[in-house]
Amino acid sequence: MPAVKNNLLSPKKTQKQNMGGGSKLRIPVDKRAAGRYQRVSTQQLCRLTRQLAILLRGDMPLLLALEAVAEQLREDTAGRFTWSGRKDIFLADIIEDIAAAVNSGSSLATALSRHPEVFPDFYVGMVAAGQASGNLEQVLFHLADMLEKRLNITAKVKSALAYPSVMAVVAAGVVVFLLGFVVPDITSIFVEANRSLPWPTRFLISISSFTKTYMPFMVVLLIMALFAAAAAYRTKQGRLLADRWKLKTPIFGKLILKLEIARMSRMLAILLISGIPILDALRIAKNVVRNTLIAGSIGQMREAVGKGDNVANAVRKTHLFPAIVCHIIATGQVSGDIETSLLSIADMYDGEIEITAKTLTSLLEPAILLIMGVVVAFIVLAILLPIFEISQAL
Repeated sequence: MPAVKNNLLSPKKTQKQNMGGGSKLRIPVDKRAAGRYQRVSTQQLCRLTRQLAILLRGDMPLLLALEAVAEQLREDTAGRFTWSGRKDIFLADIIEDIAAAVNSGSSLATALSRHPEVFPDFYVGMVAAGQASGNLEQVLFHLADMLEKRLNITAKVKSALAYPSVMAVVAAGVVVFLLGFVVPDITSIFVEANRSLPWPTRFLISISSFTKTYMPFMVVLLIMALFAAAAAYRTKQGRLLADRWKLKTPIFGKLILKLEIARMSRMLAILLISGIPILDALRIAKNVVRNTLIAGSIGQMREAVGKGDNVANAVRKTHLFPAIVCHIIATGQVSGDIETSLLSIADMYDGEIEITAKTLTSLLEPAILLIMGVVVAFIVLAILLPIFEISQAL
């Protein structure tokens, strides 16, 4: 541990060690090149953070630890020409640029802040707090754990909803294909026979004719609607309306709220554990939350706390968070351990999110199959009814 602190506080020693090791530092990366790459994924950032924390815990100097991480990134991309490999190379360039800045006397937090496309505000703030307290490796472990938690819960929700979503898309595609290309050829025989048709068949012919005639128009209209929705979402008012609507949707609204509360609670807890003041922690958490309505509520909390109110009352005044959140935070304030209370909230909602995702999967799959079965059964019935009537007439 002393070796790590010395390298954080004395850049000259780090420079000597680097020169002695004969390592090579790259020219600072061109930030304009970042536009050619997708944003570094949370998984990559988590892996990088944990590797750096483990190296620092082993008393490796900071500069050498950064170079080791960059070397590992380049080794991982050897022989790979995928998009992910290109992002790893880009991240290695970033790390080597950070190492160059540290070597020239900059603090790690300052060097990280030069690359906001990779390291968000909360990351830089926690690193700065870790350096100030001389406990950088522990803060990095907290960061890695938090990022890993976020990855795990997001992956569980996505995996739980992926299969029903694919089933719904495939089912809709099959129905459109049947109505647009298969049914018209079959029903044309009944129309040419000039016979009175049962109502299910007449209804099916009408729907089929509409689908076949207006399908190109509907596709164009759908694409235009998606582009218009995307453009509206990029505006401040449009995103606020969309985020408010998300929270009001049945079932999914509560799931989104729980996801954001878990993310906010864990973020605040880690920031406070790292020694960041509550007002700064709330400001950072506001920028991390994805839902603008919840972010606005965190801003209201920060204003209330800045005026002398306690966190529990500030949370209650937003009228957005569940009552149990306020009570758990109030209990933590009374015991003087609000960080543990916030972590308990995050763990509680992570568990509820996992259960909700599994429940949705178990309910959506049979529901989609049932709807698909009813639609296909109606199509088959509408086709077979006139055939039965013709056979009986003969």
